Amino acid sequence: MVSIEMIVAARARLRGHARRTPLLSSPFLDEIAGRRLFIKAECLQHTGSFKFRGGWSAVSALEPAVLERGVIAFSSGNHAQGVALAAKLHGVPSVIIMPSDAPKLKISNTRALGAEVVLYDRATEDRDAIGARLSEERRLTLIKPFDEPQVIAGQGTTGLEIAEQAEEEGVTSAEVLVPCGGGGLTSGIALALEASTPDFRVRPCEPEGFDDTTRSLASGKIEHNATLSGSICDAIITPQPGNITFPILKRLAGPGIVVTDEEALRAMALAFTRLKIVVEPGGAVALAAALFHGEQLQEDAAIVVTSGGNVDAEMFGRALAQG
Repeated sequence: MVSIEMIVAARARLRGHARRTPLLSSPFLDEIAGRRLFIKAECLQHTGSFKFRGGWSAVSALEPAVLERGVIAFSSGNHAQGVALAAKLHGVPSVIIMPSDAPKLKISNTRALGAEVVLYDRATEDRDAIGARLSEERRLTLIKPFDEPQVIAGQGTTGLEIAEQAEEEGVTSAEVLVPCGGGGLTSGIALALEASTPDFRVRPCEPEGFDDTTRSLASGKIEHNATLSGSICDAIITPQPGNITFPILKRLAGPGIVVTDEEALRAMALAFTRLKIVVEPGGAVALAAALFHGEQLQEDAAIVVTSGGNVDAEMFGRALAQG
């Protein structure tokens, strides 16, 4: 359902709208990791995360008559902001369904981008049901956060950039560590790298207790998380891998890597100290995996995606204090 041709087409539509985020490095981080590390700083993307890529890709692919009615999405914050900005730039309305416990910064930013925000309790309410009802009532097009081909294609443009930037750095083989929730970014990057750099292997990274993708890859079937709250890595907490994304990951990804919340906080502090970038907890899990679980890696080089930087001041202060 998603092809390299779709990813290339998404890149053409994103040209002039998305940033080509940098590939950063630090000898201090290399020393901790015991290998060469390159950090793909998607926290510097528009709206502070890679989600703008998928949001723009999906919105820009809609037929004009459909687009004019507006779009709806559900998200803890990063997909929300990506879709809200894409809709605003296209001049169409957006409704975003967000969990009530999402970081206040993400909720306020989404509203500031012109979206109507509908809050729900993620422990007792079904966001899919809410989204289906509102999209039908208002004739809005639902843009799913990860299990949507055009969203995956947009996220896959990150992989095209990684391949180009790795070549510029002389890297010919590497493991590519990606924060993984539903798998849209991870599967999109995997598809892009399969076509351009087959010696690169994607590794999904997740927080402890919410490692549905890691367990699914180990068992060969989709596994579920027992709960949807209890980690500071809110951006990548999902019930299960996607029905579209998991087959891609099953075919192309290596084993998942699981990190603790404390390791994510330490990675946030090191990213700020050594790279001068701000990363949120969920966006830091791949860096934490590279820094603190290097025994699970096989290549001499690792490329790490820091997928988002939308973090409240209180949580960021906690990270700096721990780091």
